Amino acid sequence: MSAPGTTLASAPSALPRWPDDGRMESVLAELRDRPPLVGYDRCRMLSDELAGVAAGHAFLVHAGDCAELFADVSPLLSARKDAQLRDLSWIVRCATARPVVRLGRIGGQFAKPRSCGVEDHAGEPLPVYRGDAVNDRATGALARHPDCGRLLTAYDKAAEVLRHLRERRRAGALYTSHDGLLCEFEEALVRIDSRTQTRYASSAHLLWAGDRTRELGGPHIELLASVANPVAVKLGPRATAADVAELVEVLDPDRRPGRLVFIARLGNDAVEQRLPELVEAALAADARPVWLCDPMHENTFCTAHGRKTRAVADLVREVAAFVRVLRLARAHPGGVHLEATPQHVTECVERREDGRSPVDLPRYRSGCDPRLNAGQARAVVAAFTRAVTA
Repeated sequence: MSAPGTTLASAPSALPRWPDDGRMESVLAELRDRPPLVGYDRCRMLSDELAGVAAGHAFLVHAGDCAELFADVSPLLSARKDAQLRDLSWIVRCATARPVVRLGRIGGQFAKPRSCGVEDHAGEPLPVYRGDAVNDRATGALARHPDCGRLLTAYDKAAEVLRHLRERRRAGALYTSHDGLLCEFEEALVRIDSRTQTRYASSAHLLWAGDRTRELGGPHIELLASVANPVAVKLGPRATAADVAELVEVLDPDRRPGRLVFIARLGNDAVEQRLPELVEAALAADARPVWLCDPMHENTFCTAHGRKTRAVADLVREVAAFVRVLRLARAHPGGVHLEATPQHVTECVERREDGRSPVDLPRYRSGCDPRLNAGQARAVVAAFTRAVTA
């Protein structure tokens, strides 16, 4: 892989450092003995539906929490998240008259890669919060100490969410996904489909590698390459055409429709400069991945009060530019990837100038990065549908 991608993916602060106290192996042994969280048949169903997206016959709405919190797991919130995905998908379906695949950041999004290993708290350095599967949000050094026992709780909470979703399943399927950041956890939950003798990741229907962890030869890409699930990779501003070509060869050597998703997270001011070469590289490699736009991550900035936020206007510009680039390349703009919640939060602003207001965001509850509330998520999805139907 190119030097820029390697530098970004290899950032040591992206991953937790588990204590060397002998507990991890017993935790992993217990996880290996637990039932799979999802079955291979549903993973294969998702692959089949994603093949339709890749071919331009359908769209994909991929959305959910930045970081799920153990304390938030409940039948009511799971139902509300499911309803939000249905609502966002319905906007696309009504505007395009095409099927829409619903993929949630749900039932396992309990860990986050971080660009820095420490944060400032009252003038003192504190280990950064890495998601409930790793440590606690409480602002004490002991709470922030990585605890591998939390992986067992992550399994239990994911199983609870999946049970809630199964209990309310109606027409249409909601598939689950999360960042495959914690390779030890994911590998312990790899299972063998008895009918095909195929390895698959049983923690979710789809796993992705983040822009910081997509290093070729690294454990995250090796994990994704070893399982039969559909898989995704996030591509940030430092991604190159060579990165895309190499990722295609490793993750989709058979060019199987529905196998590979590329999630472009480039920023509204860079997408039209950076995305064309990435799309062309995939086409040149005879690959037809699903292309998604993540307008969230490269449009983050700090408010006057020092909080991370995002402006809806920036996100709208990025999704529109994403669609333009894909259309010019004669490729299908497959959908959007959003960090969003049905809860009544104020974590994102409408315009960048709103972030300079002396009034702080009053309902900021995210465990990590700012999420769109229901109305803001609908606005971004509506902007996507306007672009694809123009």
